[in-house]
Amino acid sequence: MTIIRRTVQTLIVGRLLVVSALLVAAVVIQVSTAVFLPLGPFYLVVSSAYGLSLAYLLFLLWNPHYRFQVVVQVVFDVLLITALVYISGGIAGPMHILYLLAIIAAGLVIGGRAAYLVAGFSAVVFGFLADGMYYGLIPYFLADQAVEASAGQVLYTIFLAWALFFAIAFLVARTEAGLRRAREALIDAQREIEVKERLAAAGQASALVAHEIRNPLAAISGAVQVLREDLRPEGEQARLMDIVVRESQRVSRSIEQFLSMASPSRQTFAVFRLAEVLSEILTMLRMGGEIGEGVEVHGNYATAPHEYFGSPAQFKQVFWNLVRNALKAMLEGGVLTIDFFQRRPDELRIRIADTGRGMSPAERARIFEPFYTRFEGGRGLGLAVVRQIIDLYNGRIEILSEPRVGTAVTLILPLPSPPKEAQTENRQAAG
Repeated sequence: MTIIRRTVQTLIVGRLLVVSALLVAAVVIQVSTAVFLPLGPFYLVVSSAYGLSLAYLLFLLWNPHYRFQVVVQVVFDVLLITALVYISGGIAGPMHILYLLAIIAAGLVIGGRAAYLVAGFSAVVFGFLADGMYYGLIPYFLADQAVEASAGQVLYTIFLAWALFFAIAFLVARTEAGLRRAREALIDAQREIEVKERLAAAGQASALVAHEIRNPLAAISGAVQVLREDLRPEGEQARLMDIVVRESQRVSRSIEQFLSMASPSRQTFAVFRLAEVLSEILTMLRMGGEIGEGVEVHGNYATAPHEYFGSPAQFKQVFWNLVRNALKAMLEGGVLTIDFFQRRPDELRIRIADTGRGMSPAERARIFEPFYTRFEGGRGLGLAVVRQIIDLYNGRIEILSEPRVGTAVTLILPLPSPPKEAQTENRQAAG
């Protein structure tokens, strides 16, 4: 059952409670007074509200368009409230306060804009009713309900009601926006917890599997390399041995990622230039042919002066995975843009953007899940490792992506002050 469906049910139940309270109040008043009150039309309006609520419940069972149902319900609520206002004497009666309930319901269920729309609709019908009754276009429900009032008093009552309608709409819109942000934050937090739980489970499983495979794999690769050097094979045999060595190295890299995710190794921290590490990765990818002629690399990364206190090896992993993912998304070529910039003095942002295939919202939601990959032959561990490393530095990752347009990944890193020993060693090394 979705949140909006539960909210519609709550709206229907709330309406029944309000109508029942009005009905009980009318019965108590009728019983406690010796004068007969002509409440037949009032009971008709209440019965209509009960009948409509029953129809709403039945409609809710088979129609999935919940927002449309809420719009219909609110419109009929405003009309029923207008009927009650008319029966109770127009501006002289107390019933126009019920318009506020319709405004609140629309704002909380549909959104802040709906609160303003319902406030405007309520203002129009209430103003039309009040003016019509004052100028005699609409007769009073009971003759003794007519009161002597000046045009100024009528306008004052109307404008006061309008001000109250829009003030409540403003407050409801602000409240709904805050609730929506809180709900989105809660969903993001739940997703974060799920991803971290999967990372932990994947790490434990990876450690068990990797330790069982690592040593035999190294022995196989080493034995094949020794045989290749001793036998000097040619043709098909040489090609098969190369495949064995190459695939062994590929599996070995996967195992290293498994182990890194399971239990990150002890790192050596120092002050270093992030741009130098990134340039080294780009050079390796160019030499390996992954950055081909069809890929243009732009950005201010080459001249970025930013230094960081951390592990150069970890950031090599980060840049390697992010840049390779961007290249995989641009198999037919494109533009890779890498920029370093600071919006605040206490944080550094690194933006890696491509003009590749982009991601759908569903892909974006799962991008950090272990073993989830969008690329053929991928293992689905690269971004999980990136996420884990950036979390170690109390950083954040922002991703903007649009299908067939491209993806921009922004690393947001806090800028801690390095220990004095590291600063001293760095100055001595520079000297």
